[in-house]
Amino acid sequence: MAKLNVNGKEHDVQAEADTPLLWVLREHVGLTGTKFGCGIAQCGACSVHINGNLVRSCSMPLAAVKPTDKVVTIEGLSPNASSAVQKAWQEIDVPQCGYCQSGQIMAATSLLAKTPKPTNAQIDAAMTNICRCGTYMRIRAAIHTAAGNREAAAEILANEHTVV
Repeated sequence: MAKLNVNGKEHDVQAEADTPLLWVLREHVGLTGTKFGCGIAQCGACSVHINGNLVRSCSMPLAAVKPTDKVVTIEGLSPNASSAVQKAWQEIDVPQCGYCQSGQIMAATSLLAKTPKPTNAQIDAAMTNICRCGTYMRIRAAIHTAAGNREAAAEILANEHTVV
């Protein structure tokens, strides 16, 4: 049995030590907002925060998460941390299929917590999650919008369909 602090609540979990955190969150804790994408920590659909750091939960074994660690999923983002990001996502109309969006929002929230006014280069470096629909320009614009940089967002959207 393992103890987990997820979204501020303590959970006693019956799972093998090598069970990926993703499956513990989904199957044992019942939080299904964190998605399975690739299983090899490449796509980012499974992104969560552990002690404020962005982590790909599909490759994190349960044994690596200490009882004192604070795990935050998309369901547990504080309104202060996520409201600007989620509002920007809606305003810019980022999602198409939506599958990767919880991971994208977790990554964007992490980026903005560490870099409140990111440049395009900082956004590109931090946002390594894969979007199958290719909404990368809208994701970048939404991050600028959440950061209060509407000029950068407008420029990105104006050039969104420009072929380079």
